[in-house]
Amino acid sequence: MSSETTPTSKPVKSTGLHLGDAEPGCRKVDPILVADGVTRTFGGLTAVDVAHVEIPRGAITALIGPNGAGKTTFFNLLTGFDKPDSGTWQFDGRSLAHVPAYRVARMGLIRTFQLTKSLGLLSVLDNMKLGAKDQTGENLFRSLLPFLWRKQEQQIEAKAVELLTRFKLDAKQHDYAASLSGGQRKLLEMARALMSDPTLVMLDEPMAGVNPALTQSLLDHILDLKTQGMTVLFVEHDMHMVRHIADWVVVMAEGRIVAEGDPHSVMQDQAVIDAYLGAHHDTDLGAAHTSNVEAVKELIDDEQ
Repeated sequence: MSSETTPTSKPVKSTGLHLGDAEPGCRKVDPILVADGVTRTFGGLTAVDVAHVEIPRGAITALIGPNGAGKTTFFNLLTGFDKPDSGTWQFDGRSLAHVPAYRVARMGLIRTFQLTKSLGLLSVLDNMKLGAKDQTGENLFRSLLPFLWRKQEQQIEAKAVELLTRFKLDAKQHDYAASLSGGQRKLLEMARALMSDPTLVMLDEPMAGVNPALTQSLLDHILDLKTQGMTVLFVEHDMHMVRHIADWVVVMAEGRIVAEGDPHSVMQDQAVIDAYLGAHHDTDLGAAHTSNVEAVKELIDDEQ
């Protein structure tokens, strides 16, 4: 029977990232981020209730789930932009509990936002330079003595221009950040994240609102982060993107981790199907979920 008609002939991506069965909370061979018992409630609503999860080092991990699953809230907790009700979590063996966001970033864990945070009235180049850490000129006394920081400033600017060139934003370096398109702002935020030489890059819906013409460029840059030795954790609703670039997938629903595994296995997991389609597949999910539902159905058909 030909490979086109044999369901089992489709190659399965071998990750070698986990120990034992691929199940919610499974141990990883070399985890860079570990969270235990992390919860966050808003009034009577439990937004996050993660018993245990480990993010593998050196891989691209996708965090997926339906709208309202708690993905962005979980991101905010891990990066110090929100405080949990309970739980502990470690990055590269160091506890991040009670560590403010700016110190988390200095430790090598950098995140981007679904709604970009560029400073619109600064130039693109100045936005980039803000991303560099340990700048001598940030000290009030030293800022008055240019000979102490001028050489470092030149090195930071050279690095910023190099990154802008890589992201094809060098022609815009002297323009106001507010003049960039939505996709260009996503590229700027990712480029600025690299100014601090991060170990782990967390991207919150990097494709949201991006013109299709820039989608492939963003995908290539995400893959390039892994090539450069960084770990990537990203939230995404585009299931095709997840399948093509993710090494590992973590699925959230109603604040909990309901499935983990390589993209091939996760797309066929009943818990994932239920999370996106509902436990009763004949339920009217409404227009907001239509694209996700169709994407999951299509991917399941593809895998079969």
